[in-house]
Formats: sequence, structure tokens, C-alpha cells
Amino acid sequence: MTDASVMEHEDEAGFGDYVALLKPRVMSLVVFTALVGLLVAPAGVHPVIGLAATLFIAVGAGASGALNMWYDADIDAMMRRTRNRPVPAGKVSPKEAFAIGITLSVMAVIMLALTTNMVAAALLAFTIFFYAVIYTMWLKRWTPQNIVIGGAAGAFPPMIGWAAATGDISIESILMFALIFIWTPPHFWALALFMKEDYSKAGVPMLTVTHGHATTRRHVLAYTLLLVPVSLGLGLTGIGGPVYLAVAAVLNLWFVKSALDIFRRDEAAAEADGWRAEKAFFRLSLYYLFLHFSALLVEAALRSFDMGGW
Repeated sequence: MTDASVMEHEDEAGFGDYVALLKPRVMSLVVFTALVGLLVAPAGVHPVIGLAATLFIAVGAGASGALNMWYDADIDAMMRRTRNRPVPAGKVSPKEAFAIGITLSVMAVIMLALTTNMVAAALLAFTIFFYAVIYTMWLKRWTPQNIVIGGAAGAFPPMIGWAAATGDISIESILMFALIFIWTPPHFWALALFMKEDYSKAGVPMLTVTHGHATTRRHVLAYTLLLVPVSLGLGLTGIGGPVYLAVAAVLNLWFVKSALDIFRRDEAAAEADGWRAEKAFFRLSLYYLFLHFSALLVEAALRSFDMGGW
């Protein structure tokens, strides 16, 4: 894309383009899991403080998204799934995306520190750094294990929310982190199974590109099995309970069965039905995480009710 064409398109940038720059879909998951971490923590938080903390965590997540789009514009332009993002589409210039990302990062970290505590702010700063530098600039283009290690960036939000409420890190927040961390690889590898051509074209060493579909299917199953003890272990902590354990048991049985279905498939069958099982597993993975954290909220509400809070 020439500089002239970029300038021509930049004039067309609207509010929606700047919202898209912050990756609102990713931000929504970050906000939800961070909010759960804050609400299930044993320390009470004033609603205004809680709202402010959630807002600044969301801003930090958006800043990470802007920095990711700034650096990955060349890759995004080659992938069907991402080529219409604001930077590769020429709606927002790379310099503008970088400036927005840096400004929002600094603002989010400082404001979270002033609103809550330094532990939460330090975790947010590290999360932004990890996603923008460790994952985006290094791991994503270097190793097929990019999404395994890089998944830590998306796993920190509940720890940040917990720290915002308590000023500390605990086994509960570590297990919430671990749940998202181990969930991330099978979630993204399922996507990569039916989006392999995009990653191959862009030169991203996703596992499907470097090791093939059969290896990826084995890895999806392995990580799905690893999720089971982490998921159930979280239910045995102070923020778990019978409702969470029941939900987790059903979800894990469903998730493992779906991973086995993917594992047993051959490429001819997958291509013939349009990757139906892989797409179904990807959708299920979204429900898997959302319902786990929703169950934690239910347990917190029940405890509050038992203590006369409602």
C-alpha cells in the first residue's frame, strides 16, 4: 500500500475504526474474567472503585490490542480474517496506532495504581508488555509454541482483578490464571485447523503450518486433558463449590469428547464437511471458559446470600 493510498483512507477513519483498533472482542473477555476475579475475591470492594478498576483494565487491554495491530499490520494484511482491520485497511496509520497504544498503556497503569494498588498496576503493566513485546514481537513470528507461551497474556486479567481487590496473589487467582492459560492453546489451535492457509500465507509459524494437522489434533487433545484437573482443582478452593463443580464436570466431559472427535478425524473427512467438528470445538471453547467463570460468580453470590449480604 502506497503512502498516498494510506493517507487517502486515513481521512475516512471514524469512531468505529478506533474502537476496532482496541480489539473489542478480546477486550470483552478480558473485562469479564477480570471482573470475576475482582468480585469473587474475599475482600470487599467499593462499587465505584470496582468500576474504575474494571475500566482501567479494559483500557490496558485495548492498549495491548492497538500495539498488536501496529506491529502486526504486515501480517494482518495477508490474512483473510484480519485484512480489514483499521491499520492494514489504511483507516488508521501505524504511527497513530502506536501512539494510541502507548498513551493508553501509560494511562491505564497509572490510574489503576492510583485507584487500587501497586500489585494490580504492576500485573497490568507486565500483561501489556508480555502481549505487545514477548508475544507479538517475538513469539508469534518465531515459534510454533507461540500461542502456548503467549497465552499467559490473556490469562492475567483475573489475577489483576483479584489483586485490585486484595492487593495480593493467591492460589485461587493462580488457578484462574492456569485455567485460561491451558485453555488458550486448544482454543486457538482449533481455529488454526480450519484457518491454516491464512497463517501459512502470512508466514506465522502456527503449529498447523510447521507440524501439520495430525500433530495439532494430538496437541488439542493433550491440552484439553490437562484442563480437567485445573478446572476441578479450582472448584476445591475457597471460591469454588458444588455449583461450580457440577458445571465444570459437565463442561469437561463435553470438551474432552469434542477433542476426541477432532483427534479421530482425518483430513479428507474434515475437508469434506467444511471442518464442522473443528468449528464446533472452537465455539464450544468459548462457552467453556465463559461458563466456568460464570459459575464462580454464582458461587460468590450464594456465599453472599448465606452471609446475609442479599
